[in-house]
Amino acid sequence: MYEAHHRPPVPWPRFLWRAGRHVGFGAIIAAIAVGIGTIGYHLFDELGWVDSFLNASMILSGMGPVDKMATTDAKIFAAFYALFSGLVFIGVMGIVLAPWFHRLMHTFNAEKR
Repeated sequence: MYEAHHRPPVPWPRFLWRAGRHVGFGAIIAAIAVGIGTIGYHLFDELGWVDSFLNASMILSGMGPVDKMATTDAKIFAAFYALFSGLVFIGVMGIVLAPWFHRLMHTFNAEKR
């Protein structure tokens, strides 16, 4: 996917296009995760759509839930969604930062030659 270590780094316009694609892919993953949470909160705790979206967004961003879950099923969903959200957050950050980290490492490797 990226250039090999023996090749020069791609020009900045091409690199920024690559980094933008990574941000877009991360945004799609985050939107799917928020959608899953919104539907889950709506179904399991019978919250309205806006409140469900708020809870899903807050959990995914690491801020914590807004509403107290009323039923056991809602509490179990909230626990699993919180675990899922932590992994999604780490994964999305890895996807978004990967091209920047690769470019940084590629630059350090190029200086050795």
